[in-house]
Amino acid sequence: MAFAQTAKSKSVSKPRKATVINTFRRDYQLWIMILPAIICVIIFNYIPMYGIQLAFREYDFTAGLTGGEWAGLKYFEQFVNSHLFWDLIRNTLLISVTTILVGFPAPIALALLINQIRWKRGKRILQTTVYLPHFISIVVLVGLLNVMLSPNTGVLGLLLAKLGVEGNLLASVNAFIPIYVLSDVWQHVGWNSIIYLAALASVDPQLYDAAKIDGANKWQIIRNVEIPAIIPTIIILLILNMGTVISTGFEKIFLMQNSLNLPISEVIETYVYKTGIVSNQFSYAAAIGLFNTLINFMMLLIVNTIAKKVSRISLW
Repeated sequence: MAFAQTAKSKSVSKPRKATVINTFRRDYQLWIMILPAIICVIIFNYIPMYGIQLAFREYDFTAGLTGGEWAGLKYFEQFVNSHLFWDLIRNTLLISVTTILVGFPAPIALALLINQIRWKRGKRILQTTVYLPHFISIVVLVGLLNVMLSPNTGVLGLLLAKLGVEGNLLASVNAFIPIYVLSDVWQHVGWNSIIYLAALASVDPQLYDAAKIDGANKWQIIRNVEIPAIIPTIIILLILNMGTVISTGFEKIFLMQNSLNLPISEVIETYVYKTGIVSNQFSYAAAIGLFNTLINFMMLLIVNTIAKKVSRISLW
């Protein structure tokens, strides 16, 4: 009996410790498959990070990327002490936070609405219609805004003029953020709803049947079945969005920008472009860009930690 137990205990092998080498040996085929992607990420994302040192040096063309004399935190202090610092932070936060507050719930509501449609052909037509604006070029979109909001010839411009709203809205400080945010929502709401529709497609049909048996109406089904099912997706995407809280769409803002709306449209990214590319202050622009990235990264860590404690859902 003892001999049998000893033989049995020897036959049961201990599980291997999960190490990088053991994982690679077990899943080497998968590692080989993603090797090209890993190489691309290293080449285009990690190797360029060597240029971060320019934010701490007096950049000199003749020295190349190794860059010139060490300047320490000189350019960070210069940016923080600049008279434009708080204006740039305010404008960037206003545009980014407003975009998140308006644009983040919109695809959730659209996905819930589309999911309620039972007419399959109509559902496909609606989905295609709301997806299409995502593929419009930013240049074309801003051109459409200029044409439609023109106070003299634009359809929306003439309509607003009859309602008592005079002047060119694209040159208005007060109208810049609403135009930017609403056009951004219109362009991307359909595309951003795809991930929520995918999450809703994974809901167990038995939950719908049970809710209907209990007499639940459509609103109660949405509130008690569908919204809880997509909460993990909502939290993850919210964390990712908060990781870009002081980043804005450079191309669109730059194209919409003019001398009249500059007090509200000048954000960190447009200032970096004008400082680094136009004025050739590469070290100063690198310092501002690194400052922007560090703030975003800190916000990502903070929101991820809060989400992990409150809902036990996080990126890591």
